[in-house]
Amino acid sequence: MKPEGKYLYYPDGRRMEIKASPRPAFQARRISSWNRQVTARFDAAQTTHDNRRHWAAADYLSADMEASPEVRRRLRARSRYEVANNSYAKGLELMLANDCIGTGPRLQMLTPDEDFNDEIEVEFMMWTEAVKLPAKLRTMRMARCQDGEAFAVMSTNPKVRHEVKLDLMLIEADRICSDLIWLPDDKSVDGISFDAWGNPAAYRVLKYHPGDTQYYALGDEAVTVPSDYMLHIFRQDRPGLHRGVPELAPALPLFAQLRDYNLAVLSAAQAAADFAAILYTDAPPNGEADEVDPMALIALERNMLLTMPGGWKMDQLDPKQPASSHAEFVKVILSEIARCVCSTYGSVAGDFSGFNYASGRLDNQIYHKSILVDRSFWQTEILNRVFDIWIREYMLSRPFSVGSWTRIPRYPRHGWYWDAFVHVDPTKETKAQTSRLENHTTTLAAECAKDGHDYLAVLRQRSKELRMMRELQIPFNDDNASQNINPEPKENGSEQKEMANE
Repeated sequence: MKPEGKYLYYPDGRRMEIKASPRPAFQARRISSWNRQVTARFDAAQTTHDNRRHWAAADYLSADMEASPEVRRRLRARSRYEVANNSYAKGLELMLANDCIGTGPRLQMLTPDEDFNDEIEVEFMMWTEAVKLPAKLRTMRMARCQDGEAFAVMSTNPKVRHEVKLDLMLIEADRICSDLIWLPDDKSVDGISFDAWGNPAAYRVLKYHPGDTQYYALGDEAVTVPSDYMLHIFRQDRPGLHRGVPELAPALPLFAQLRDYNLAVLSAAQAAADFAAILYTDAPPNGEADEVDPMALIALERNMLLTMPGGWKMDQLDPKQPASSHAEFVKVILSEIARCVCSTYGSVAGDFSGFNYASGRLDNQIYHKSILVDRSFWQTEILNRVFDIWIREYMLSRPFSVGSWTRIPRYPRHGWYWDAFVHVDPTKETKAQTSRLENHTTTLAAECAKDGHDYLAVLRQRSKELRMMRELQIPFNDDNASQNINPEPKENGSEQKEMANE
């Protein structure tokens, strides 16, 4: 439509009269707002001469293309090298495994049948010891830190010393890769095939590691493992990411800088120690100064007067190295390294000497929160899946072990207990725990769970100990326990006296 005068013409020649608007001022403002161009902008979106080189490596690739197989292979190799040769990197990896997995998770059954709960908990604990589950989980946590991901196949192992022959076979990320043949309808990402809904369907596992001699001798033979029996754990930093990137990837350049700076300080100190003093002259070349052989050594003795050749002076070597700021530089670098795993300088360096009680505990709270989140992730991705297959195998191996199995659901309710975080001041924590229990803001089950214990096991053990102490006439301060556990019958005379006193 094209306006002319008081008429509005359509493309086919028709004409329509334009009537006056009841609010011309508002209409004018609205038309002017349509014609106005957007002038707002982000400074970070501008490419200038100053920031051109800084943003030169920024790309617009997808998550899987950004973490391509070649990129991940190079990051894994460099991360493994740094962990093998850097004490801080190795300590960081071990710290994450020890704090997250610890001595291993413990199962607690939550079904109404207590006999069934006790049997399953004991049998599962015996199975974890037989297959060395805590050690394998710690290895998987370390692999996720330095490799970005960890794989384990749930397979049958006839050598397991338990009725359930289920076992976990750990696999390095290098063995999960795609075939070199490309198909038009291929829905796989570097060895992982997906269905139409994006769920993992199968994994292509090489029989031999690409860095092994057997791989070059026998080729890239592979087997296909269904996703139901493959455990794959990694941190998905972007939607659409299907393979993990090492958690130490952002800190790899910082580890290199720290090692280079340490070597530079050490080299400067060695150079200063090699030369006690040097000779120098202010005379020009071929000037008035005695001839001295280059790099000649002069024996110096203690408390001895020494004369110099004519025109020469002696002075101590100045290394020109800021060794005094070395400790501060290491602290800054380690603090930046710790942030990539949600940790702090004190935890990574293992040094809380510069902290007081409050600041040290506050720093640990940040790290402990990340550990709690990580444990929840392991429960969902690893432990629950392992327990689902284990309980099925156990029911098939012993179908009539406890009561009637018809009352037990296929996947019974259960929970997991982990190692507790050691409190810096146990006395204060005990007082706070007692206060929470007295004002009924918590339960004994919740407090025992924080310490990594089953409250039923704690109550049974405490009851057994108190009963034994009473039998052996060992004094104890628990008045309630002394009244409730095996109370002695009172004589009629003593009861009448208590009633009279009341």
